[in-house]
Amino acid sequence: MRPFRYETVADPAAATAALAQDPGALLIAGGTEVVNWLKEGIVRPTRLLDVSGLPGLGAIDARPDELAIGALVTMADLADCETVRRDYPAVAEALNRSASQQLRNMATIGGNLLQRTRCPYFRAETDLPCNKRRPGSGCAAIGGADRTLAIFGWSEHCVATHPSDLAVALAALDASVTLRGLGGERTVPVAEFYRLPGDAPERDTVLDRGELITAVTVPASATARNSWYLKVRERVSYEFALVSVAAGVQVDEDGTITDARIALGGVAHGPWRLHEAEAALNGVSIDDTPAIASAVNPAFNQAQPRLQNGFKVPLAQRAVLRTLTTAVGAR
Repeated sequence: MRPFRYETVADPAAATAALAQDPGALLIAGGTEVVNWLKEGIVRPTRLLDVSGLPGLGAIDARPDELAIGALVTMADLADCETVRRDYPAVAEALNRSASQQLRNMATIGGNLLQRTRCPYFRAETDLPCNKRRPGSGCAAIGGADRTLAIFGWSEHCVATHPSDLAVALAALDASVTLRGLGGERTVPVAEFYRLPGDAPERDTVLDRGELITAVTVPASATARNSWYLKVRERVSYEFALVSVAAGVQVDEDGTITDARIALGGVAHGPWRLHEAEAALNGVSIDDTPAIASAVNPAFNQAQPRLQNGFKVPLAQRAVLRTLTTAVGAR
């Protein structure tokens, strides 16, 4: 680990100014992800800016029309919030399926969204080609071990997936992130916050230099109240998703779907919304499994499995069906 300066930052304006002026500056709050980057040599900052004490970013504000979450709220506190458990169950479930309780006690919502891929080549201790770590070096996963990697949206420069469970739930519920930079604030839908790799996979998000996440906002709705998150992984404890699904669904008195929201995790560079399936589900009975499958499965025609991860397609299709029925299981 290379030496760096450690500084605390008193307010968001100071943080954005420091980030914009110093390319070697890096933010840290809970540190559960950044410390790993430092140990693995993924980043080599000259300054580490501690933003854990920034005022106004540590509150959960449950309003009638939306849930506002400060970027410094911990994962544990958000998961334990009664309003979240009742009105946004997919969010609570996604948090409870993430990491360990000890990490959730420290990790912040902003930091969770800014996680980087768990691609084995990106995290490798040896010097392997990885365009995310060293742009232009190539992608060792192309033609390599790709079992856990992307089936949607990948490019010849990168086939990595994003690891955040929370991001999938937020994308399904049409949440947005508030970003603050030198030019002020802007709001970006979570589903658009993550970039596809294209020919610049080193850029994970649409964050500009000098910007930081200050808040996450989730609209209140009946669909959000009837939501769930399903995580499929190879072991139950402390493992990242092979495939995950967040879904919200609203049905009428006859059990006919009137609204559906679906996002996948473990399959792309960020949460992957199934807009085609959402539209096709309108008017389908929640009790008609074959009809739900007929509505959902065509959305996977654009999937491009790699050498070893074709199993993700049928696995994700079945997971979507299970998540939709679980979301309305108490009706």
